[in-house]
Amino acid sequence: MAVTRHQTRRDVIRGAAAVAAAALARPALAQAAPRVAVIGGGFGGAACARALRRLDAKLQVTLIEPNKTFTACPFSNEVIAGLRELPAQQFGYDKIAADGIAVVAQGATKVDAQARRIALSDGATLSYDRLVLAPGIDMGFDALPGYDEAAAEKMPHAWKAGAQTMLLRRQLEAMDDGGLVVIAVPAAPLRCPPAPYERASLIAHYLKANKPKSKILVLDAKDNYSQQKLFEKAWTELYPGMIERIALSQGGRVTSVNPATNEIVNDCGNYTAAVANVIPPQRAGRIAEIAGAADHTGWCPIDPVTFASKLVPNIHAIGDAAIAGGIPKSASAAAAQGRACAAAIVNALTGKAPETPRLDGACYNMVAPGYAFSLKGIYQPKEDQYAEAEVTTSPVDAPREVRQREADQALDWFKTITGDAFG
Repeated sequence: MAVTRHQTRRDVIRGAAAVAAAALARPALAQAAPRVAVIGGGFGGAACARALRRLDAKLQVTLIEPNKTFTACPFSNEVIAGLRELPAQQFGYDKIAADGIAVVAQGATKVDAQARRIALSDGATLSYDRLVLAPGIDMGFDALPGYDEAAAEKMPHAWKAGAQTMLLRRQLEAMDDGGLVVIAVPAAPLRCPPAPYERASLIAHYLKANKPKSKILVLDAKDNYSQQKLFEKAWTELYPGMIERIALSQGGRVTSVNPATNEIVNDCGNYTAAVANVIPPQRAGRIAEIAGAADHTGWCPIDPVTFASKLVPNIHAIGDAAIAGGIPKSASAAAAQGRACAAAIVNALTGKAPETPRLDGACYNMVAPGYAFSLKGIYQPKEDQYAEAEVTTSPVDAPREVRQREADQALDWFKTITGDAFG
């Protein structure tokens, strides 16, 4: 330590002693467990929180989720078709809390990224060292003329499982035989890309058994979709003449709706539905925008290796909210991202280099009881995004015993993924 002309030797000694005392005091602070907060208690958030605790039991992990019960979207189309009841989709957070994770049943209303502080709906605040955003999706109610939250009570989207799921089911049950069911499908990206076509299939199953004069019209803002040939073959085999799809190039894109008359307008005409299932464009959950982690697209750009936000320091984004390239927005992908993000955070907090993740995902589509097909993939970072490394899909011409086997596998998959997240 150099002595300036304004310092005496006694001042220098006092200064050195103060520095030493501070150094002795700092280890207690340095040893405080890092605080990691996770906003969103779906498949991605739950998987991330549990993985963080498994990887480092010293971490202070907090899961922030306003709903005390999680209602899963996978298999919710079966609820709409009367093949399953809603309680089979619902899971609590008790087992997560038993892992030593603090579960806060409040909504996150604000994120101060500079101060690393989260404001909650009850007025409390939480501080964090790292924050994981797993808020899922919100509906783009401003993206389709005529469609807003009030309209969704007449023309349900049912794209968040729960009350909307049951509303659509009740409308189908109340519909007269011979009614027209219209499903409006938005352009990509959207949560679970094949789910609208699974929904059309299972609604057709219900109608065939209960209201066989009825028809389904799919108005689509895309020309092609995942596993299209498999769905088309199933429709021909199981529901001949019941399902019609109008693609984008045929004028299928919906341009406006009128909830007062149940009218849907697209590029080639107007349709009045007995039941209108309007799935609007989507974006990351609102808190992602509030935190500054969503860009002009409405989704969260991330580093594919660590899931770190490209816009805000010390924040990560996973699941449906993230821009993840070739990985579909699905429960399986969200859970895989949650585990990989947890590993990246633990490595960063312990000074280790990040490991390049290799994520796997599976998507099962049920088109009738005992009839399912799947898409399974492995995804890795490539050129700042995720890309498919390996993808396998069910053969188009598989016999019915294969479809039955995949239906059984789908049920096993659901039990596994919900058990891993909430059991």
